[in-house]
Amino acid sequence: MIRAVLLDLAGVVYDGDTPIPGAVPAVERLRKAGLPLRFVSNTTRSPRRAIIAQLAAMGIKVADEELLTPARTAVEWLRRHGRRPHLLVHSNLEAEFSGLEDGSGRAVVVGDAGEGFDYATLNQAFRELAAGADFLALATNRTFKDADGQLSLDAGAFVAALEFACGRSPVVLGKPSPDFFLAALAGLNCRAADAVMVGDDAESDVAGALSAGLGAALLVRTGKYRPGDETRFDPAPTALVDDLAAATDWVLKARRAETDSGDAL
Repeated sequence: MIRAVLLDLAGVVYDGDTPIPGAVPAVERLRKAGLPLRFVSNTTRSPRRAIIAQLAAMGIKVADEELLTPARTAVEWLRRHGRRPHLLVHSNLEAEFSGLEDGSGRAVVVGDAGEGFDYATLNQAFRELAAGADFLALATNRTFKDADGQLSLDAGAFVAALEFACGRSPVVLGKPSPDFFLAALAGLNCRAADAVMVGDDAESDVAGALSAGLGAALLVRTGKYRPGDETRFDPAPTALVDDLAAATDWVLKARRAETDSGDAL
């Protein structure tokens, strides 16, 4: 039985500051159906308050506990392990890590630093890692859809460069980490097998969710999707749909079928 829905944001709910057609009413339809929602974004450029305000301006009210980002899980990890962050992230995100200066050790935290990625900053992060700092990657996405509509390099390439140089793999805190999906479901009284993920990234959103044990993962043709993405990664999407409105149709139809089947027993 479908008991919860996880929604990616960029490329699924909106492109930039513009809602994707049909997305806002689709979110409302899911809420009216009584399905708990979690918005799970791999963005590492925008702070949580900005994301919530951006959604509110589009007509989507999101409570703090409904939004999960890699920065939030990173802060929890740093506090739990008593680490001070060495940040290689976008300047907009730095404030999310305030109040963590008293840790007993160091951890390099890599996100999408944008123009902040250069030899000096990468080499400084490498030297921290070489000195024994922990290695945290907020996400390992290969690409994102940029403001000009084209794909651009995401943080994954820079994480891979540091991994190659230091000879250590990072702790991945965002999608496709299974822990990230399971953290999103925490408190919902919902087994992973009873949740559906909707995303535009066949690797991080869809294959990641299915590998984490979610019952279904739908790939939309909006956002960063490119023809053929549905065949490039394993596990393959449960379904390929046009957009969030079509994904909502799929979810509600599947839920009705499950309910009807249960009534017939």
